[in-house]
Amino acid sequence: MTVSAKQGLEILRTSSNFQWYVIPILIIVIYIYAVEVEKRNWNVLLAGLAFWGMDWFNEIWNALLFYFSGYAPVWGAPTKSAYLILIGLNIEITFMFLVAGIACAKMLPKDKKKKILGIPNRYFLVVFNSILFVIVEIILNRMGVLTWEYSWWQPYCPWLILLIGYMPFIAMCYIVHDMKKIKNKLITVGIIFAVDILGLVIFGAILRWI
Repeated sequence: MTVSAKQGLEILRTSSNFQWYVIPILIIVIYIYAVEVEKRNWNVLLAGLAFWGMDWFNEIWNALLFYFSGYAPVWGAPTKSAYLILIGLNIEITFMFLVAGIACAKMLPKDKKKKILGIPNRYFLVVFNSILFVIVEIILNRMGVLTWEYSWWQPYCPWLILLIGYMPFIAMCYIVHDMKKIKNKLITVGIIFAVDILGLVIFGAILRWI
């Protein structure tokens, strides 16, 4: 087991590092969602939740990979957090993803057919935003707060980070946003969260693998 993984296990779901800044950040996140509810902007709100739910799916399989490998998660967040929820997910990251999905959805032009640099805007923004997120992750990795222990998940080899780490999140965010019926949006987001909750209950609460 890597040193970073051991560090993560030491603080996993302990409250010893709690910091009060978590509370105002939580209030800010709630406010952002409350604004969308007030505007009845269900497209953006549900797109943001779809983005967040997709991240939880990634965090669950990342924690499972760590359990079965006994070596390290694909990504870890072993230091400088008020609360580590899963081996690669801390409270700060999950708040960030809650807001990031809303931000990505708000970038969408109302005209679905509009092109950016000759590329359909949805496709362009999926790639563009994914690249931005990967750049931020590389910076965090260089700072030592986001750890990558596998050779195929490194700054010099960012393709999997792009294709697995972010593009599915943003693509699903936009797919849900553009669905014509609220019912379909709710069903899609519901399925995403049902899979997440099932994974957390089975692999976390029952089997205690994550």
